[in-house]
Amino acid sequence: MTTDRPRHLGSWAAYLWTTVLFPGRSAEPTATRRSAILILLFLPALLLYPTLNFRLLEPDEGRYAQIPREMLARGEWVVPTLQGQPYLDKPPLLYWLVMASYSVFGVSEAAARLIPAIATHLTILLVYLIGRRSLGERSAFWGALLLGITPGFVGMGRLLIMDGLLTMWVTLALLAGFEAVRGPTLRRGWWYLAAVACGFGVLTKGPIPLILLAPPMLMHGWLTGQRAAIGWKHVVGFLSVVLLVNLPWYAGIFLRQPVFLRYFFWEHNIMRFIKPFDHLEPVWFYMPVMLAGLLPGTLLLLAFARHLMSGDESLARTRTPELGFWLLAGGWCVLFFSLSGCKLPTYVLPAFPCLLLALGDFVAKTRWQSAWQTRTGVTCSAALMVFAFYVAIPWYADLRSPMGPPAVADKLLASNNETIYCFPRNVDSVAFYTGRDDLKSMRSKQSQELIETLMTQDHAVVLFTHRHSLESFKAVLPPQLMVAEATPVRHRGTGANFLDKIVGDGPWGLCDVAVIQKVPKR
Repeated sequence: MTTDRPRHLGSWAAYLWTTVLFPGRSAEPTATRRSAILILLFLPALLLYPTLNFRLLEPDEGRYAQIPREMLARGEWVVPTLQGQPYLDKPPLLYWLVMASYSVFGVSEAAARLIPAIATHLTILLVYLIGRRSLGERSAFWGALLLGITPGFVGMGRLLIMDGLLTMWVTLALLAGFEAVRGPTLRRGWWYLAAVACGFGVLTKGPIPLILLAPPMLMHGWLTGQRAAIGWKHVVGFLSVVLLVNLPWYAGIFLRQPVFLRYFFWEHNIMRFIKPFDHLEPVWFYMPVMLAGLLPGTLLLLAFARHLMSGDESLARTRTPELGFWLLAGGWCVLFFSLSGCKLPTYVLPAFPCLLLALGDFVAKTRWQSAWQTRTGVTCSAALMVFAFYVAIPWYADLRSPMGPPAVADKLLASNNETIYCFPRNVDSVAFYTGRDDLKSMRSKQSQELIETLMTQDHAVVLFTHRHSLESFKAVLPPQLMVAEATPVRHRGTGANFLDKIVGDGPWGLCDVAVIQKVPKR
């Protein structure tokens, strides 16, 4: 490695990166350990698989359980539907996998959540099995172990949302893509494995995997000068694989729903990034999300920062270019989603494997791997997750489920022959638990249309999904209609008062159930 100082300003970044920050020699791939594999197989399995059978959380889990249930019932594999209407917000891979799970295990919350749980577990194993090639076995083990006992990753990843499955594909693409280019020549097997992973990631949630893969790889190659020459032939080959994975479905949905391509790519990707229409948050939104989500690893971040900045030669030699890549990949993910106007905590889930793999490298190469604080933190985090997953979350989900209160559940289950309207938004878990796909959703601006529709019926059930919706609706109700029965959905009992102060006294997604009927003629 040259120590000559750069002569041009543009070369200083590469000089500082390779000579000051990450001057260490790349680690040689080391064999896996049976004990490590057993730990990474059984510890996440203990946390994930026995704890999937709790009430669906509104709104996302209700939606993503109901869509594949409807598609399976109709034998529909091309157009996702929600309450019988095309749902064009996302590609179908998660729906297909949940449909397959329903076909094998039956329709249930556990069968639906099995897919993201498996994806979360596979991500942990991928970090170890492939991550050891770039950082060494001990570093990869500690990274995978920290990932497996991090509530922010396992807790969010196992939920029935797109992000857990997407994170698995992005992680595989980054691991394989980095393996492909970090040698003197392009390793085509790894390169096209990354392409396949990107293809399935695009089929899961759109072009995000390509955006999260390309910039850190290009930046790392420029900073280190150690990237294998790819050539346009393999770039075209990579994109062709991504296209081949996606083309059949995208062509099919275009033929059935021509509006999809513009609606999905333009409105739900580009416009949500530059001019968001929901989930608006400030640019620093992910700072507390990451600090809380990376626990217990967060407790080591200050020591890790000191390690990265240390001028001690013996410590500097442990900081390899591969460590720099995983910091780049995780940092780019957080930065990209921070720049987006539309933000949800789960969006940055793909950053967790990268950052914890880097943190695992720090733990494995310093005194922290044998420190009592580290082992205590791992043990306490695992114990807390066992309690949360087995006890706290199922209790809380039942408490906050629209189907939780027995009187409400009985009323909704008995309404099979009645029209049910949701106002002013969907309550998809009610459709899932009642086995229906005909709930009618009416928005706030459609209140007059809802009244006119109710005028044509003798009897209907309306689910009011905002706290003041029922009272506002009563105020504009014409004399021909009356609220024959109204059941407020509120929770009372042990523990509820404390939760009421934090998130309110009603469940997510439902506040009142009302029976609306015509006033009898005299």
